[in-house]
Amino acid sequence: MNTIRIPFSEMQSTFKRILLTYRFTDEQAEKCAGIFTVNSLEGIYSHGVYRFLRFTEYIRKGYIAVSAKPELIHSAGVLEQWNGRLAPGPLNAEFCTKRAMEIAENNGMGCVAIADTNHWMRGGTYGWQAARKGFVFIGWTNTEANMPAWGAKDSHLGNNPLVFAVPFKKEAVVLDFAMTQFSYGKMEAVQLEGGKLPFPGGFNTKGELTDDPAEILGSWRALPIGYWKGAGLSLLLDILATILSAGISTHQVSKREAEFGVSQVFIAIDIKKLSNFPAIETAISDIITDLKKSVPNESDTVVRYPGEQVLLTRAENLKNGIPVNKKVWDEILNC
Repeated sequence: MNTIRIPFSEMQSTFKRILLTYRFTDEQAEKCAGIFTVNSLEGIYSHGVYRFLRFTEYIRKGYIAVSAKPELIHSAGVLEQWNGRLAPGPLNAEFCTKRAMEIAENNGMGCVAIADTNHWMRGGTYGWQAARKGFVFIGWTNTEANMPAWGAKDSHLGNNPLVFAVPFKKEAVVLDFAMTQFSYGKMEAVQLEGGKLPFPGGFNTKGELTDDPAEILGSWRALPIGYWKGAGLSLLLDILATILSAGISTHQVSKREAEFGVSQVFIAIDIKKLSNFPAIETAISDIITDLKKSVPNESDTVVRYPGEQVLLTRAENLKNGIPVNKKVWDEILNC
């Protein structure tokens, strides 16, 4: 693959310049460009630089309303329901994360559910944001139907990404995962790079498990994580996102010409208010220390906690530049 390295500041300024041409305010463009660039910096290229062109395409098609702002619909104790009014998904998600933390500061816990919003790109972004400020974070989104129920041939479930984040020292332990073995963004990125998945990630058109991302993207039959367990979890996440936000469900999103108007949930917990707060960091450190005692099954394997690889990738890409397919970068520069 023809890969080039783009410095962080250059990528962010390029994204911002382009977003300004789509009538983003300077503040909106700065925030949104920052999210796309940090996702790329931390190795989530599928929901960073490789998703940017689709983001601008959705703006042009009217799926994303650049000037819209989220609107409060209902408040009940620590729970708020908002309508995203199809504003840019990353900006809505960042807003909801901040609002959930504000509620948690006053009540110990805050839950913000939002309807009629757009793709948040990388859900872990908001987990990192909350955890670095001392909050536990739980968040998820529904999607269009892109995963079959266990035992089914066609897709009626979404891959509905789910995020857990916990403060750890000055960083965080962050688990960010779709209900499919690999997210569609990840499979698209691997396909672009001409590679294969490390494990079977779905079915081909013959109903056979395959590690070829092109075959899975063609069949639209990704493999649920944990087989029937992942399928069941996907269903419940969709139900909860729909009822908590008063938004639309996966099967309703799928009736649209593209994936927009999804439903999302953001939960923040202020652990400073817990009786055991002074002992929490030690407790987490002890758990991580024990995990690190695991015996690797291969000599070159390193056992890491969720989010640890992000720290390593971030440092490497800050030093050497963010890797990106040259053809994709040229398309971004010309969009």
